[in-house]
Amino acid sequence: MSFLSNKLFFKRLPIALAIIAGIYGCNSNTSSEQTAEQAPPALVKSADFNADSAFQFVQKQVDFGPRVPGTPQHKACGDYLVASLKKYGLQVSEQTFKDTTFDGKIVNGRNIIGSFNPAAAKRILLAAHWDSRPFSDQDSVLKNKPVLAANDGASGVGILLEVARTLSVQSAKPEIGVDIIFFDLEDWGSSESEETKMEHSGFCLGSQYWAANKHIPNYTAYFGILLDMAGAKGATFFKEAYSLQLASDVVRQVWATASRLGYSNYFIDEAGPGITDDHVPVNQVAHIPMIDIIHTRPNNMSKTFFDQWHTTHDTMENIDPKTLKAVGQTLVQVLYQEAKDQPL
Repeated sequence: MSFLSNKLFFKRLPIALAIIAGIYGCNSNTSSEQTAEQAPPALVKSADFNADSAFQFVQKQVDFGPRVPGTPQHKACGDYLVASLKKYGLQVSEQTFKDTTFDGKIVNGRNIIGSFNPAAAKRILLAAHWDSRPFSDQDSVLKNKPVLAANDGASGVGILLEVARTLSVQSAKPEIGVDIIFFDLEDWGSSESEETKMEHSGFCLGSQYWAANKHIPNYTAYFGILLDMAGAKGATFFKEAYSLQLASDVVRQVWATASRLGYSNYFIDEAGPGITDDHVPVNQVAHIPMIDIIHTRPNNMSKTFFDQWHTTHDTMENIDPKTLKAVGQTLVQVLYQEAKDQPL
């Protein structure tokens, strides 16, 4: 299969990793007897994820316009994200930094971190990127116009804002710590690997900075989940290959939870391609096992991501509350399951 040069510097994995992924997909348990003996725990009662509210969170970001770092729209949206997290009772910190893009521009970045139940020892890390790509290089006509980024960025952020709101309104809050990070400067990278020798082709600048300079010294989390392109109509989330390699137990848990909730038409029980995304530096540098829930279509020879990816057509018309619900409810259920398993 031929992969596109892309956003997130989409690339082939070594043959050995493909074999590992294949083994994982075929032999997640060593025997049918073991499968029978290790029945999954019952689903605990969790809060309801409101897809319409998540949709409005996506819409609000898009209403600012493209959130390209260095623009007034970017600053205004960042202020809104900070205010929203504070509104829902999360402890908020901001991490500002300066970096140079693959095309030589010095830009200011702003990672935004919100912590639910900050005193809890057991913590789960949830993340998405909130910036917009400054050019629509995959567009057939308007290649220099910034991307509105309804799906490629705003959808994941919208889901996590709704997770924050959901946690805040519960009378009996789950006894677990949740850290939500909105990474900046994820999407200002080179789609052509030969254009730069930068790490990850210039993508994932915010997560690289955070992984090397955590907002809390020695911060760690039990595991992490990254969302990217998580809201399109008919989205398919295959098991991303780096996630399988670096955090296979988390992949197994999340996809099994989605299936039990009735979302197996979104969370496909098959290995997908490897994507260099924000979860890679979190795994490799911060040493936190993080997976990527990202929309891919590995059997599509012409376009691996959603049709409007990195074009001027990545707009609200393509966002589906049903997809937001599938992803968001799965996340909420995972959090409640982890809270139930919290050691006394």
